[in-house]
Amino acid sequence: MSRRSARIVIVGAGLSGLYAAYLLARQGVTDYVVLEAREALGGRIASADASGQVVSHGVMQASTADRFDLGPAWFWPGYQRELGHLIEELGLEIFEQFEAGDMVVERSPQKAPVRMRGYVNSPASMRLTGGMGRLIETLHRMLNPASVLTGHTVRRLHKNDDHVVVESVAASGHTVTWHAEHVLLALPPRLIESTIAFEPALPETLARQWRDTATWMAPHAKYIAIYDTPFWREQGLSGEGRSACGPMGEIHDASMPNGSAALFGFLGVPARVRSTVSDEVMRTHCRAQFVRMFGPDAATPKAEIIKDWAQDPRTATATDRDASGQHAHAPASKAISGPWQGCLTGIASEWSPQFPGYLAGAVEAAGLGVQALAFGTSRAEFNEELT
Repeated sequence: MSRRSARIVIVGAGLSGLYAAYLLARQGVTDYVVLEAREALGGRIASADASGQVVSHGVMQASTADRFDLGPAWFWPGYQRELGHLIEELGLEIFEQFEAGDMVVERSPQKAPVRMRGYVNSPASMRLTGGMGRLIETLHRMLNPASVLTGHTVRRLHKNDDHVVVESVAASGHTVTWHAEHVLLALPPRLIESTIAFEPALPETLARQWRDTATWMAPHAKYIAIYDTPFWREQGLSGEGRSACGPMGEIHDASMPNGSAALFGFLGVPARVRSTVSDEVMRTHCRAQFVRMFGPDAATPKAEIIKDWAQDPRTATATDRDASGQHAHAPASKAISGPWQGCLTGIASEWSPQFPGYLAGAVEAAGLGVQALAFGTSRAEFNEELT
């Protein structure tokens, strides 16, 4: 076991964790560490390339033209202004979700799919060129790479006098203890409550709130089929679809500008049922559905991906697998009394007052968490306390 110190420990290197580190660095605060259990950055922001391989965010990519979002993909800059300003500040290119043309609807297994006039979102749903992973990679490049550690799973938090001891286990099995003044929790509340031990225990009311807060994306799964060309557009179709037959209930165009074409759908099959079906069988049924709705050209994608977030232990708990997938109301982000008061703050998307569960929520919650930090001692005094 080794012992280190950092004034601020950020648990989780998804959007909220990396944005919190970015805000700290902009304020001249460099004494922080970000601990991420996965080997890749991004959390629920994940991408695959045109061959169907998952992209490792945090590693420089030669090309981003052919990348497809396995997690959240859309944002609305006019409505979600803080996220919109961040994307503009980082110089990332955006484009509108393709919605021109008719949508396809399946109402019954006994009836053929029908075309109908498509819906147009107002304001338009926007996407990032290269996928949302570009946001993760760009934020990471703004940080000291030595301060962002992957493969470090936080198992225990112990409140010890005037500091918090954060116990993490590296991928090698080596245990590291971090002595911190403040801990920012950039993981979903339910995941934290179920996987991290707190000594002493969190206040029961707070623990219950975190346990009862649904994790966005956790019950969901996406199927993506990648093609050379968006053949559905030639038929006057937008790529959007709704189905009561399944296995996908909601379908959209996922094509990238100057890249490959793609369709994706949210699987409507419950998570526990999906767990009993192989990916190969599920892909077969998804391809058949695309053929029914968009024609025979859909039968031969050049790559297919299924991302089932319910089977990801870094995202979902057993409780999440039975959830409906709705956005939850934000729980309390910190203790208002007791030993954990003033040293522990939740900053993941679920803690956002305005946009809980959304990408914009991760930015808002992280911003509020960093803004509320108030240090009562100097770094020299903090180091002295630990010795």
